[in-house]
Amino acid sequence: MYRDRLDAARRLAKALAHLKGVKPLVLAIPRGGVPMGRVIADALEGELDVVLVRKIGAPGNPEFAIGAVSEDGSVHLEEESRRCRQEWLAREIARQRELIDERRRLYTPVRSPIDPAGRVVVVVDDGSATGATMAAALATLRQRDPARLIAAIGVAPPDTLARFKALADEVVCPEAPARFAAVGHFFADFGQVEDNEVVRLLAEDAS
Repeated sequence: MYRDRLDAARRLAKALAHLKGVKPLVLAIPRGGVPMGRVIADALEGELDVVLVRKIGAPGNPEFAIGAVSEDGSVHLEEESRRCRQEWLAREIARQRELIDERRRLYTPVRSPIDPAGRVVVVVDDGSATGATMAAALATLRQRDPARLIAAIGVAPPDTLARFKALADEVVCPEAPARFAAVGHFFADFGQVEDNEVVRLLAEDAS
């Protein structure tokens, strides 16, 4: 479906071309969303930052999201989380909060996060299966009073996109296959994005 994340980003940038001229704030979900966010921000002449949200993976199946933790400390749990032991869930939430703090210190060590208030905000990720991470990001950002909130995803199933439409002013997703297993199945190249690449891409706005 896509050659790689950059291919997906170019398609999203084309679909978002109507935002050029308003200097949108592109907030990428690390790590996979950051290379895409860089392409989109450059194409739309906007700014790039990250929105730090960590998935809570199911016990024994960490790729299946049962919730997410946002940078502001809020926790967003899916129905499946009720099957988990509360002690385990509390430990996992605390661990993900620590990882969020570590990533912020690593990614933007010399500046604060860019304030989304009053901005046209585009939240970018390479793909979404259950939608837990993107939904948490959108819910958190809505509380920060953006002028407009847009979800931009490379690939997601139709029911997940329907969920986003209740949280965002606009949802852009070029591919919405009904049969969905994992995000990586829709990319010929879905290599891991490392932290040093995220740091480099974020630093380009400051250079």
